[in-house]
Amino acid sequence: MASLRVFSTTSHQPPLLPSSLSSNPLSISPRFVKSPSSRRTPIRSVLQFNRKPQLAGETPRIVVITSGKGGVGKTTTTANVGLSLARYGFSVVAIDADLGLRNLDLLLGLENRVNYTVVEVLNGDCRLDQALVRDKRWSNFELLCISKPRSKLPMGFGGKALEWLVDALKTRPEGSPDFIIIDCPAGIDAGFITAITPANEAVLVTTPDITALRDADRVTGLLECDGIRDIKMIVNRVRTDMIRGEDMMSVLDVQEMLGLSLLGAIPEDSEVIRSTNRGFPLVLNKPPTLAGLAFEQAAWRLVEQDSMKAVMVEEEPKKRGFFSFFGG
Repeated sequence: MASLRVFSTTSHQPPLLPSSLSSNPLSISPRFVKSPSSRRTPIRSVLQFNRKPQLAGETPRIVVITSGKGGVGKTTTTANVGLSLARYGFSVVAIDADLGLRNLDLLLGLENRVNYTVVEVLNGDCRLDQALVRDKRWSNFELLCISKPRSKLPMGFGGKALEWLVDALKTRPEGSPDFIIIDCPAGIDAGFITAITPANEAVLVTTPDITALRDADRVTGLLECDGIRDIKMIVNRVRTDMIRGEDMMSVLDVQEMLGLSLLGAIPEDSEVIRSTNRGFPLVLNKPPTLAGLAFEQAAWRLVEQDSMKAVMVEEEPKKRGFFSFFGG
């Protein structure tokens, strides 16, 4: 099986690095692909930071991040993509729509600052601006939690209540945010239906294994039935060594199976666990990790409503021994 290079070949300008790395662009080690002119032509991808991404579409962009299967990285994607958007200069409100099992505040390191939730807003116990938690690192990023852990929700809470909440964010005195990102709970039950109701585009997070792909295919059909046509995919926890060993499906295989536009491919990174335990998203690490850079590239494409293409790469030929002449 051919291995996969996870960098984009988009029609727009390639995604950029943080400004701290603008003076020293990152050069990706070359790989070789088949070419008509020569058998092996090196491909080198250089990421530069020299312009701000151009926001496409009407604002606010309401994006739901979902998967169907639990544990594939929805909340990690929400935290890193949301903060990347804020670092690009856009105002972002991230809504943790996981009712009773929220985790987004932990990944962002904001768990001690959540005093009010949407439930208190609906009950009239606080104002909406009191429930919004502003990140001290990036003031244009805000977190809004639906409920507190292990709390009971009102019986009438559903998609209509979340639509009211989104409308309230649009008309708030300080102005409408550029992005409203909804962290969808796992499964396809009532919580899933509630989370996707106000959205007009979706990011489907999956991993290259058959259980996640079957759930992702089912969720894609449900999103289309709900009227969400702009669906892009992020393939998480990609291991190129397993792809080369034919123990894991490549990103191109996943894309062909689901038939979705590819927003990003995130490599497996041990730093994810460390950043989760510290409440410090990957995109804030210095120096950045490969997974953090991949999340920043995905955020760039999300801003410009762009996508990437998976590129098949020729594997290096195996070394042949002395007895290979005899078929050995």
